[in-house]
Amino acid sequence: MIALLCLLAGAVVTSSPETQVSAVLDDWHAAASAADEERYFAHFAPHAVFLGTDATERWDVEEFRRYAHPYFAKGKAWSFRAVERHVTFSPDGSVAWFDEKLDTPNLGPSRGSGVLVKISGRWKIAHYDLSVPIPNDLMKEIKNRIEQFSAAPAKR
Repeated sequence: MIALLCLLAGAVVTSSPETQVSAVLDDWHAAASAADEERYFAHFAPHAVFLGTDATERWDVEEFRRYAHPYFAKGKAWSFRAVERHVTFSPDGSVAWFDEKLDTPNLGPSRGSGVLVKISGRWKIAHYDLSVPIPNDLMKEIKNRIEQFSAAPAKR
């Protein structure tokens, strides 16, 4: 009986690929909430891209890190919590894409979507797109405001 317990205690528990991807994304969000810059950026693939909510926000990892560093350095980055997530895999299981509904204190209900790739057996974020869903009934008004904003001279 003791041998059986020892065997069971040493057994490696494997999780599904979907659980693995969700664990990476959840830890990535948790690292931002904890302002753990090293842990947060360790989740990115080398040539990853992050798209923010502003049309000007398309960053590679180094650009994004330069943008985000002051927030992490102050001990307060951002707080995203997935409330729903859907993950799909390529036939060979080396690529995962997902979309997630997010609860965020600053942006309100938001959405993230992206792609993870398996590199040396570990899931890494290759692409992330953060967005704020706009209800269809508000789209015309928001479109007009964006056009007005874009046409206004830049403040210096």
